[in-house]
Amino acid sequence: MDIRQFDLPRYLSVLPLFADLSAPELQRLAEGCRLHRFARGENVFAVGQPCEEFHVTVTGQVKLFAISPQGQEKVIELCGPGTSFAEALMFTGRPYIVNAQALSDSLVLSVGKAAVVKEIEADARFAMRMLAGISRRLHGLVHDVQAYALHSGMQRVIGYLLRDQEVEDCATGEVITVSLPVSKGTIASRLSLTPEYFSRVLHELEAAGLIEIDKRDIRILDVKRLASYEMR
Repeated sequence: MDIRQFDLPRYLSVLPLFADLSAPELQRLAEGCRLHRFARGENVFAVGQPCEEFHVTVTGQVKLFAISPQGQEKVIELCGPGTSFAEALMFTGRPYIVNAQALSDSLVLSVGKAAVVKEIEADARFAMRMLAGISRRLHGLVHDVQAYALHSGMQRVIGYLLRDQEVEDCATGEVITVSLPVSKGTIASRLSLTPEYFSRVLHELEAAGLIEIDKRDIRILDVKRLASYEMR
């Protein structure tokens, strides 16, 4: 993808946050944006750096993570294409409190705070959409905390595999393939599990005839059986 030919206003228009903006508003917002390519392993930002913009993953994968005093990494979120991050922090005037790193070659759109504030001041509806987006992210984080506190490791892994499936709409015996977007170790950290435990759960599910593992591709052999397995 040639960044010079990237149609910023058009891309912004398909993001839920900006879907209702007029063409002139999108053009103004685009003038406060920038695109940046990050190589795999390159930091998008680090703890302590000033936060004057929020970001959207256009292509690739970005992980948000923290490092404990003991040097252990905890993955907080995996941000694939179309996912925005750092919106709430941008308004606090504080520096980044987590790190962001590209897990693969990635294209990231950064939306400047000044451009966003200008649109908020011009249209209260835009402010409401920003609040709605931030609320959805907060709800997701609360859901994660509940899952870690109330669900077993097995339940977390099954929940992750079925995260995009409407189980009730799936036919009995229906087979689907889930491709892990990042390494198993990264997903394990995201689920607050050790890599060893994550692999052990996958192999237990395979031994039970519920999934088949082919590197990063996981074939779910029966969605409904897998969903009920976590209730044992």
